[in-house]
Amino acid sequence: MQRTKILLIYTGGTIGMMQNPETNSLLPFDFSQIVTHVPELQRFDYEIESISFESPVDSSDVNQELWLKLVEIIGEHYDTCEGFVILHGTDTMAYTASALSFMLENLDKSVILTGSQLPIGVLRTDGKENIITSIEIAASKRFGKSVVPEVCVYFENNLYRGNRVTKSSTEGFNAFQSNNYPPLATVGVHINFNYSHINYSKQNRHLKIYKKLNNQVAILKLFPGISLEVLNALFNIENLRAVVLETFGAGNAPSNSLFLDTIKKAIKKRIIILNVTQCKSGSVNMGQYDTSRELLNIGVLSGFDITAEAAVTKLMHLLGEKENISDIIYELKNSISGELTINTYQ
Repeated sequence: MQRTKILLIYTGGTIGMMQNPETNSLLPFDFSQIVTHVPELQRFDYEIESISFESPVDSSDVNQELWLKLVEIIGEHYDTCEGFVILHGTDTMAYTASALSFMLENLDKSVILTGSQLPIGVLRTDGKENIITSIEIAASKRFGKSVVPEVCVYFENNLYRGNRVTKSSTEGFNAFQSNNYPPLATVGVHINFNYSHINYSKQNRHLKIYKKLNNQVAILKLFPGISLEVLNALFNIENLRAVVLETFGAGNAPSNSLFLDTIKKAIKKRIIILNVTQCKSGSVNMGQYDTSRELLNIGVLSGFDITAEAAVTKLMHLLGEKENISDIIYELKNSISGELTINTYQ
């Protein structure tokens, strides 16, 4: 009987570091020797293949080129592997997980991103448990099919939908939160899958990979007293296509006419403006208060409960793949990969 094959992809980040005993500095180790550093993997009856980026990418240097490289690797190995585990720096993991969730359509296998707060070569590392459990989940099957056929993030005993997470701590081992969607699995003595919240398709899935991304997107976080000079400078950026507008509370923004006129001019220039709350949990509810009703009236779109990371990458994906702005707006109002919950009363 052929063994389950899992592909381990190391992109960079803290998890892949070992301490140089001579200098005490951190250096990336050779992931082809992963079993040497994580001997517990030998107890799995899986075939674990590893691919390591020739030049590890620091989390802060992640961009769309890395995302394209990842989906190409997954596409090349899709038919021969049962699941994929991506080792990634934590700082931008939520962006990568969100991007991959839009770039990989009709997944029927797990793609799990994980990492660590401490290098795998450090005695108290959280990396070993994260790798071991991610591999076990990626290899898990139910009725002959992958238990979690989604892009996910696994960290500190929780498996989350990838486009629902945000990094919430720079130091804690529980570095990620999914405030608006429950974990897909919780891990203790047993791995308990939350089947009712996992995205299962009733039809046969055929993987479709999207490779076109447009990064002419900006984030504007509102704050009390924000100046018109700042707004005008942003909205007059050449070739700007979309703005994620981080508003107060349930989608509220200044109600003065100068602010609204600036937003209105941007929309007339066919710049898409997506309203996302600054709050850690909850949803935009445009029209609940007068201060958001005006935004709704002039054409600002509701992001509902989408994260800023998912909002940015969804826009990059849609702007790259679709030419018609009405098609883009339609997709923004709907969940295409489980990234948002629609409030039907909006």
